[in-house]
Amino acid sequence: MDSNTAEIDTASDRVLPPAWFRFLAPSVTDLIFVILLFAMSSGALAPRLLGDASIGWHIRNGEQMLRTHSITRTDPFSVTMAGHTWYAWEWLYDAKIAAIHHWMGLNGVVFFNAVIIALTFALTLRLCLQRGADLPVAALLLALSLGVSMIHLFARPHVLSWLFTVIWFQLLDSSESGDGAESRRRLWYLPALMLLWVNVHGGFVLGFALLGLYLLSAAVRYYRCPRGEERRRLAQRLRTLGTVTVVSLAASLINPYGYELHLHIYRYLTSRWLMNHIDEFLSPNFHGVAQQCFVAILLITIAALAVARSKPSLSRVFVLLLATYSGLYAARSLPVSSLLLTLIVAPLWTQGLTEARDNPNLSLRLRAFLSRWRAFTGRVGQVELGFRGHVWPVAAVFLGLMVCAHQGKLGSTQWINAHFDPEHLPVQAAEAIVQRGLREPILAPDSWGGYLIYRLYPQYKVFVDDRHDFYGEDFLRDYLKTIRLTPEWDKFLNEKHVNWALLPTGSSLANMLEETAQWNVVYRDGTAVLLERKQLLAPGS
Repeated sequence: MDSNTAEIDTASDRVLPPAWFRFLAPSVTDLIFVILLFAMSSGALAPRLLGDASIGWHIRNGEQMLRTHSITRTDPFSVTMAGHTWYAWEWLYDAKIAAIHHWMGLNGVVFFNAVIIALTFALTLRLCLQRGADLPVAALLLALSLGVSMIHLFARPHVLSWLFTVIWFQLLDSSESGDGAESRRRLWYLPALMLLWVNVHGGFVLGFALLGLYLLSAAVRYYRCPRGEERRRLAQRLRTLGTVTVVSLAASLINPYGYELHLHIYRYLTSRWLMNHIDEFLSPNFHGVAQQCFVAILLITIAALAVARSKPSLSRVFVLLLATYSGLYAARSLPVSSLLLTLIVAPLWTQGLTEARDNPNLSLRLRAFLSRWRAFTGRVGQVELGFRGHVWPVAAVFLGLMVCAHQGKLGSTQWINAHFDPEHLPVQAAEAIVQRGLREPILAPDSWGGYLIYRLYPQYKVFVDDRHDFYGEDFLRDYLKTIRLTPEWDKFLNEKHVNWALLPTGSSLANMLEETAQWNVVYRDGTAVLLERKQLLAPGS
């Protein structure tokens, strides 16, 4: 046994390139990071990051906090909810992104979020390899996960939840597979991570869900285990997990709103009406490309579970079930679900291919092919994990920061030109509003609210934006009646004294208002139409 191990180690040493080469040359992980960073900051994927307008109110909220040196607690942006309590649970992200916007504009905003997303996928690949996955298998699943993530590839704080979920899962899972004090010490990173997570995004609740699953798994294994050393080890793990959970919960209370934030998120996520009417919480439509990529990952997962003779641990089965359920339940969960599935399934597939080499039911030719394949991918994996320098990602980030600091230019060439898409957002219409000197609030779709806050605040306030948890069920119910032209659709317009409306060109409400005698079109372009009520309603009338 010892001689075989020595032989393998010697072979591994022969595979690894010289130390200087491993430090300077880019690994596959490095290349994926650099390629994704380039694609999302200045390449084909760059327009997608500003495809969602809510980053606008994040920037303005952060600016207000930096200006007042206080955390926002009441709404400053809308005319309908002014002064109402607002749980700005992403306040830390808002402050950071506002500072970046002040230094580097929208170019910096896009670049920062691109770094987070590229780091998430590069780290996922690296962890897959460390967990025993073949590079080709891990790369395939990572590509599918990236395809899934296109559904939510926006410059918003949720991308930090992607990264934190990957780190959180790895810390939990590696502590279970490891032995001794070192594996238990890893768990104590979780409360520190929770302290940051709870102040940047509401996705921190997923961290507690994963903790709960690993606690449940340890408890089941403990009660099924006969007395002995293994049972004592499981008892120690249960105590450590329980303590870490309590400390993480305490850490999550260190936020500007304390336990009230948890109650607010609970009420938000358990509102059946909101979950049934907010698009990103609806179940995925599997006719889309991103959704079909998720189906492909699910099919690969099923095949891996069927092929591998050594089944995954109970905790990993729980995570697979959670990832599958959450991905099927809500479209916004698809990216995180795909990343969790990739981290578990990639090593499982590699394990199945390794076991297939010794399967007597397979032909000799197929077994020989699998043996050569595993030998090749094993050498590739050793080389990949041997790279330590990561010089190229660091250089790419440094270069990107320089470009952002110079208005997106490198020399005379414009490399980064982040801007809101005028074909999907009312960019030209907002300029027309400014030029006309309008001061009254303007009703616009909630999906446009973030951009209007970014462009027009503080001179103008919106009627509604996409902070759905803030506006609540009653308000949004009346708003949607108007947008969808259901019975009593004009009640909201009259009660809220709406005198101006900025609507998508050709939308049902825009067409209806144009047909009535009470409204006049004052501006129109290919994206938006601005309408004015002929007989203006005064507040309180």
